[in-house]
Amino acid sequence: MSNSTATSSGQDGHDLESPYNYVPTLWVCATLLALFAFSGLLHLIQAIWTRKWWLLPTLVLCAIGEIIGWSGRLWSSKNVLLGTPFLIQISTTIIAPSFMSAALFVTLGHLVTRLGPQYSRLGPKLYTIIFCTVDLISLVVQAVGGGLASSADTHEGAENGGHIMLGGIIIQMIAITFYALLALEFFARFYTNRPVRNVASNESPEAKAFATGSQKVGKSLKLLILGLGLSSLFLFIRAVYRTIELSDGWNGRIISTQTYFNVLDGLAVFAAMLTLNVLHPGYLLSRVDSTQLSPVGSTV
Repeated sequence: MSNSTATSSGQDGHDLESPYNYVPTLWVCATLLALFAFSGLLHLIQAIWTRKWWLLPTLVLCAIGEIIGWSGRLWSSKNVLLGTPFLIQISTTIIAPSFMSAALFVTLGHLVTRLGPQYSRLGPKLYTIIFCTVDLISLVVQAVGGGLASSADTHEGAENGGHIMLGGIIIQMIAITFYALLALEFFARFYTNRPVRNVASNESPEAKAFATGSQKVGKSLKLLILGLGLSSLFLFIRAVYRTIELSDGWNGRIISTQTYFNVLDGLAVFAAMLTLNVLHPGYLLSRVDSTQLSPVGSTV
């Protein structure tokens, strides 16, 4: 995945500047396009199989966005001077991971419901409401910035659009950070049986049972926590890279180095998606129930 030349020879024999500041490598684009298509198809099958329909507008939509984005880069590898594929990949690759973030937020809310809301700083529904709302705001800001940057006729206009996109990425990174901190606190309190508050009288029998005694944790829960942790880490790495990339400017060294994008964006997002293929939240959530998580020495 080496960095390619920043120019392309035109029909008149003169070197013309690439909007990427390099020429996307064809085999890299084709490989990642195929990988995202495979992961996306698998996520579609898994969502239907587990009947977790909220995975369709999250993980599956993320895959569709990445497929479109890498199709644009593959197109550019054939003719790097075309503006349309460049604009396609700018918009979709920066926006698509936001849908995967939403899947992580919703999954944590489901886990809080199953394992005991008393261990969580927020109520189960608030994870979806707060973090998905912030994710949506991030998505809109990135889309507006991408639109302004792609339609700008001047370098200054493109830079302004880039700054708006940067704001959206920062919002997303902040959301992932707070989500990770709240998740860590929740799991730590669950494992050590230190609830944030007492179980209310209207809590479910399972929640009341979880409030007493040590927790007997099943393999499915451990795998689900591992999946959430790894995918969140990959998305955080990608968000940090995008923040640095956009801060450096459209002609900066970071955005002009193809290897950084291929590894820290393309491979990072694919690794997060593949992690959720293998440690699928829909399948594992179905197995995390009251028969697998009960106080030691008792039956729920």
